[in-house]
Amino acid sequence: MGYVDVAAVGHILPDGRELFADVSFRVGEGAKVALVGPNGAGKTTLLRMVAGDLPVRTGAVARAGGLGVMRQFIGMIGDESTLADLALSLAPPPLRDAGRRLVETETAMRAAEVRGKYSTAAGKAQLAYADALGAWGEAGGYDAEVLFDTVSTIVLDLPWDAARDRPVRTLSGGQQKRFALELLLRGTDEVLLLDEPDNFLDVPGKRWLEGRLRESGKSVLYVSHDRELLAHTADRVVAVEGGSAWIHPGGFASWHSARVARHARLDELRRRWDEEHQKLRELMLMYKQKAAYNDGLASRYQAAQTRLRKFEEAGPPPVPPKDQDIRMRLSGGRTGKRAVICDQLELDGLTYPFDLEIWYGDRVAVLGANGTGKSHFLRLLARGGTDPDPANGPIDASALAPVAHDGTVRLGARVRPGHFSQTHDRPELMSKTLVEALWRGDEHRAGMDRHAAMGVLSRYELAAQGDQRFGTLSGGQQARFLVLLLELSGATLLLLDEPTDNLDLASAEALEAGLNAFEGTVVAVTHDRWFTRSFDRFVLFGGDGEVVETPEPVWDVR
Repeated sequence: MGYVDVAAVGHILPDGRELFADVSFRVGEGAKVALVGPNGAGKTTLLRMVAGDLPVRTGAVARAGGLGVMRQFIGMIGDESTLADLALSLAPPPLRDAGRRLVETETAMRAAEVRGKYSTAAGKAQLAYADALGAWGEAGGYDAEVLFDTVSTIVLDLPWDAARDRPVRTLSGGQQKRFALELLLRGTDEVLLLDEPDNFLDVPGKRWLEGRLRESGKSVLYVSHDRELLAHTADRVVAVEGGSAWIHPGGFASWHSARVARHARLDELRRRWDEEHQKLRELMLMYKQKAAYNDGLASRYQAAQTRLRKFEEAGPPPVPPKDQDIRMRLSGGRTGKRAVICDQLELDGLTYPFDLEIWYGDRVAVLGANGTGKSHFLRLLARGGTDPDPANGPIDASALAPVAHDGTVRLGARVRPGHFSQTHDRPELMSKTLVEALWRGDEHRAGMDRHAAMGVLSRYELAAQGDQRFGTLSGGQQARFLVLLLELSGATLLLLDEPTDNLDLASAEALEAGLNAFEGTVVAVTHDRWFTRSFDRFVLFGGDGEVVETPEPVWDVR
């Protein structure tokens, strides 16, 4: 079995800032250990250091057993890579190298045969391909192909020969995630590092993941913000916060109370340290004063100085990390009574015709399995409906692809939709710093000077990232900034596609508070069971194409 040992690890950012220091923990054989903490505290960085993607310059990381890594970007793959490329990227290094060599030699052989099937070059290419084929078998390639076929059949209902050349971008985010997780959980690696494994999964998928993690004998270190998943799977919790980390030996259910107790204990230790420090200082000053006119007390004065110096050199106990103070002021505004009117709306190839009215002030959770049309529905609303009225023009609709549909969907008077994309696909922001993006403004929000920009960024705990490019932020920091842009845009209809996927626990709670105070209408696609409790209406997109309203959240659907 495999394990991971992290000992006194630290990391310095390229700009010289210390991200964290003296981080130590162990993932024992078969343990399921969750990394939690604020967005930007260093959870993904720590995973990358354990994976070997980043050098460990301070401290040490030791591993035993094969290592399987699922990185955060899986679920958002939009390039031309194929499923075969993805499968190989998740394979052990020897198999990965053998697979890439096999692809390269096969490509070279075919090119040589086109130029001349019986040429010398073709013969050499055929020999190279034969050698690569042998190396593929020796590395376990044929067993891997059986695994690839099994996973392809489970996730896509297709044999591997039919699916291997399919572009990954043609899969939904949930399918990409499920494909990767199936490969890793069924594979031979004994240690898994999973960065946000639940993102893009629907609730049945999350429940499947919970069950597989519980029954797996693999050692798993993972980052997640899904409170239900954490409660059901974590044996131990490593909290990365305050520039270091601490370990809670229990599960997530007791982590919050343990954190409160730890902070109270640190406060008490610091209070006692301050009191003892003051006593030693006063004692030293007393002997200093008396030794000035009594030489016999000089030795006691020196002893008091030494004692105070050693006490100060040992240093005070750590102070509790400051709790995040995220204040989302989603103001909104009054609109017509009927915010959204759907009349026999049918999303091509996804739903049967349905009617739906959403009223001003409603909090509507859009539920259902992946691939049933939920995000298409949100995107159609974000574009302004069937025939957008310029008077209540949508925000950033130019970046949203059209949605093929029949029937009609209309927005009510003074409804201004603001859309939050699950994939944070805002290419125009990627190279801009946060301050620059706020300074420039756009047609929906006024620009602001640096002082004002830093003020609003502070409310979102993003002031330290003000001069950082959007594209370099963590997923949760990006999500917070996109919510800030919605706040500043004047949207009266918030269309949120999986808004809590990347948000840390404090940010998710701040979003819930912000939405409660929002004077407008909220429609959110979500698979976050905790977040869904704050909604009052539930619209279910069924796998059979039916769209119905339910009195309570419904999760067990396909």
